[in-house]
Amino acid sequence: MKQIRLRRISSGFAFAAALFAAPFLSAQAQQQHAHVHGQLKLDVAIDGPTVVIDMESPLDNIVGFERAPKSAAEKKTAEDAIAQLRAADKLFAIDPAANCKLGPVELRSSALGLGNPDPNEPPGHADLDATFSFNCTNAAAAKFIDVNLFSAFKGTRQIDSQIASAQGQFKRQLKRPAGAQAAQPVRLNLGK
Repeated sequence: MKQIRLRRISSGFAFAAALFAAPFLSAQAQQQHAHVHGQLKLDVAIDGPTVVIDMESPLDNIVGFERAPKSAAEKKTAEDAIAQLRAADKLFAIDPAANCKLGPVELRSSALGLGNPDPNEPPGHADLDATFSFNCTNAAAAKFIDVNLFSAFKGTRQIDSQIASAQGQFKRQLKRPAGAQAAQPVRLNLGK
């Protein structure tokens, strides 16, 4: 069974991870081999002074191919995408009321030689997984995250999100806006 990859950041974070994981484990088990181009998964956990965003995406959504880059142009595309992901505070603008600053960013992709990728990843269907940690002075005050993934990565059409916070557990789905709106951030509401 696939496990949710949330790292322990604070002493209470284990509680949030457990709270978050329980109702979704059976759905995750059913979808563990799902690899749908255009779809990206975000798991958001808010606990104590941290907001952690765990992302799973087919590599194609991020760079336009799902294998190791071959040409100079593909290598440049991959380098640019990695730079964008490392600057996660531009991709995820957390509600200013939470006063968050970007902390550690962990990227994993066997095709791009990043981190410790999933050994069960089927050949020819490479993924890019990431964990973005934000340190906040008042994480519980966050009511939303403005998500800029659609404008940054043209291959992304839908974001399926699961949220765990002191307010409860929620699922949200974001769709790529049409026309000029596609360049604007899409708001992910974190509460009821």
